[in-house]
Amino acid sequence: MRLLSCFITLAALLCVALQLPASAAELRVLSAGAIEPGLRPALAGFVAASGHTIQLGFATAPQIRERAKPGAGEFDVVIAPPGVLDELETAAKIDADRTQRVGVGRVGIGVAVRPGVAAPDISTVEAFRRAMVDAQSLVFNRASTGLYVETLLRRLNVDVQGRVTRYPDGASVMTHVLRGEGGREIGLGAVTEILLVRDKGLQFVGPLPAELQNYTSYVAAAAPGRPADVAEAAHALLRHLASAPAQAGFAAAGIEPLR
Repeated sequence: MRLLSCFITLAALLCVALQLPASAAELRVLSAGAIEPGLRPALAGFVAASGHTIQLGFATAPQIRERAKPGAGEFDVVIAPPGVLDELETAAKIDADRTQRVGVGRVGIGVAVRPGVAAPDISTVEAFRRAMVDAQSLVFNRASTGLYVETLLRRLNVDVQGRVTRYPDGASVMTHVLRGEGGREIGLGAVTEILLVRDKGLQFVGPLPAELQNYTSYVAAAAPGRPADVAEAAHALLRHLASAPAQAGFAAAGIEPLR
């Protein structure tokens, strides 16, 4: 018994020395997909430093909104646009203390074309509009980015009748454009999602002109009523996401600081 007691004490001291918890928790993290390129490295750093484990899932903003309904799947930490978090707060799915929320960053909209084709000029509002008019096909999602693009094209008087393909998420949009076979096809989506597949040949033409740009902000929050170890781990993760190393990683992935 004395040997066992010494071993337990030594293990606890080792955890303190390594800044690891004596009892690791598993966190269920649900996030919007647009910040995946920066989020995965940030979570990997947290796991390595804390000893906690993470079960990570991605969803569109409308899909995350569905979690506000009774009986919907659970999560311990959620990362989504502020408006979505407001709905989750109303449904008591996240902590009502807004001072505990952590701003992760914001993501703008960009333009992509398949490998090997000439990139259109989108340097000005008029050039962007002309590129949209001349495109044989436009591809964007049905999530928050796509809803803005739809409104923008209408505002610019771009007739899209019979020229639009929509997907539930940005990843599917980029896959479609990457595999495009012909014609002047243009994809629009979160800059981060374009950069994620640029090494496969997808061309990042550039962000929307500043006058047309729309940013989606992403904020992290913890769910209430969790066991003490899970709640502690969740708030440790929030602090990590706000840390300078994590924020630098987000910036490198195309996720701008919130302003």
